[in-house]
Amino acid sequence: MSSDTISVSRAVNGLRGTITVPGDKSISHRVAILGALARGSMQVSNYLCSEDCLNTLRAMQQLGAAVTPTDSPQNFILMGTSMQPVAPARDIDCGNSGTGMRLMAGVLAALPFASRMYGDPSLSKRPMKRIIDPLGQMGARLTACGEKPGCAPLAIEGGKLTPIRYELPMASAQVKSAVLLAGMLTEGTTAVHQPAITRDHTERLFAHFGIPCRVSADGLDIEVDGPAVPVAKDIVVPGDISSAAFWLVAATVVPGSEVCLRHVGLNPTRDAVITVLRRMGADISLSNVQREGEPYGDITVRTAAHLRGTVVEKHEIPNLIDEIPVLAVAAAFAEGDTVIRNAAELRVKESDRIATTVGNLRSMGATVQEFEDGMVITGGAPLHGAVMDSYHDHRIAMGFLMAGLNADGETTLLNCANINTSYPGFEEHLRTLTR
Repeated sequence: MSSDTISVSRAVNGLRGTITVPGDKSISHRVAILGALARGSMQVSNYLCSEDCLNTLRAMQQLGAAVTPTDSPQNFILMGTSMQPVAPARDIDCGNSGTGMRLMAGVLAALPFASRMYGDPSLSKRPMKRIIDPLGQMGARLTACGEKPGCAPLAIEGGKLTPIRYELPMASAQVKSAVLLAGMLTEGTTAVHQPAITRDHTERLFAHFGIPCRVSADGLDIEVDGPAVPVAKDIVVPGDISSAAFWLVAATVVPGSEVCLRHVGLNPTRDAVITVLRRMGADISLSNVQREGEPYGDITVRTAAHLRGTVVEKHEIPNLIDEIPVLAVAAAFAEGDTVIRNAAELRVKESDRIATTVGNLRSMGATVQEFEDGMVITGGAPLHGAVMDSYHDHRIAMGFLMAGLNADGETTLLNCANINTSYPGFEEHLRTLTR
């Protein structure tokens, strides 16, 4: 469990060592959902045992799936329900996970019973209308019961749905996946068109589980044929590149660093952070790369000889959205301006990540312009330590701890307990690499 307050100071000898980051969060959610619906049992290895993903796994157990631990918490046997889940005996707690709630809504909407999902105060402020609308077009009956309009808790009257072709109004892997998961349970062909390529873990896992799915050559159109029963098949979850991104930035900006991150997911719809950091001058190399299924490999990063600002392109934003706070930290150490726009989605994450990133950068002495859809960071000036709020946002907490590793004085982040929602063991890895 992460501490609520964490302090760091400059890593004078750099970050050095080899670590294996926890399993990928996005993939872990989807493995729990699909494996729980599958026919047969499967060995799951390197599942992310964070609060978010454990909530999704517990939710699927409420629907009848069985989990048998093996040698460690992240490795277990998952016995599916052969697409015959049972009605949950109590409301489903999604904790802090928007991914878990939105993806499970697609499944629950097509099942022949009523259910209700709720979350913590942060999740109860995040928009759910974006999934309610397309699922409603399929005939689903979902009601947002939150104090804030369009927000959780979600009450679902499950039942038979009708396939649709849905044009995503925004590039969102969660909305795309909610519709495709509902389509998997619906007779006929359900299609989604996305305005830009988003992370494709659902499509890859459909292939893994034998679910009929087609993706167009340009990656923008996806079809699924239902009803389909997933077939259980063993899986190893690669390390989460969003978690690796914190060390990529820290080792890039802290002098004297050399860090190796093992077995990290290198899905081409997720690796934009590597592309952008390399464009800025980061020294990042890949080895032992495996391309089948979910690609993964080892990443070695060394201190950059010279870091320069860049423009993050519009098409890069959907596949970089989770890494923008820590990328903004890298920009503060780069010479010149870094422009991040077309990222208004950051306003409705665990915190308003535009406001929280800008505010904390300014607290450390950086020059930043804030826009409704992003920011411009003018880097190169030395940063100083500060006491900052993470606003109960795990990515804000970890991102600004990375900034503190190359800032004058001590940096303290408050309200850090939510780091455990995505990165259990973070503090131990921080100690290992700065020892």
